[in-house]
Amino acid sequence: MLQDSNSPLMEQLMFFHDHTLLILVIIIILVGQMMFSMLFNKYTHRYLLEGQLIEMIWTILPAIILIMIAMPSLRLLYILDEIYNPLLTIKTIGHQWYWSYEYSDYSKIEFDSYMIPTSDLESFNFRLLDVNNRLITPFNSQVRIITTSADVIHSWAIPSLSIKIDSTPGRLNQTNFVINRTGLLYGQCSEICGANHSFMPIVIESISPSKFLKWINTF
Repeated sequence: MLQDSNSPLMEQLMFFHDHTLLILVIIIILVGQMMFSMLFNKYTHRYLLEGQLIEMIWTILPAIILIMIAMPSLRLLYILDEIYNPLLTIKTIGHQWYWSYEYSDYSKIEFDSYMIPTSDLESFNFRLLDVNNRLITPFNSQVRIITTSADVIHSWAIPSLSIKIDSTPGRLNQTNFVINRTGLLYGQCSEICGANHSFMPIVIESISPSKFLKWINTF
């Protein structure tokens, strides 16, 4: 079950998922019907067993289906790798077991983000998903994420933004996203990084650009 989309790229990925799933359902129905007919019916058409026409059909048809799947997937791969001119650059550093954030455009803004312990949860907090310091970003703005790790390999992942990028020690990886609405977006480390791997949540708070500027001025 996919999460609701919060970015244009995620919308495209969900469309491709539904497109591919529809093709697979059609293939399963057709192949299942043919197998059922051949197994349980005594009558078998001779052209299903031999014949140049049927050979051409089940050679050309799968090739056409593969092209129908490959073309939109290649387009998506291109979009995923494209980095536009970002309005905001954020560096995220994975630690055992918390995240650190640095707003590269603003030298004074650096903080750590820890999971809120169960004993400190409020009624509006999600267990194992909320943090003490959320990542604040403006919506409808191009944001670039640069990620690395201070110890072992982590993975910075936000499913509703279609983002999953490895945080590797000694290496900088980057990706970008655009959030198309305000609200809270939840994610977690998606790389098994040790005993407390499941206690490294990620929370993005998407706010309006004007409120984001006011938040920046508080530092």
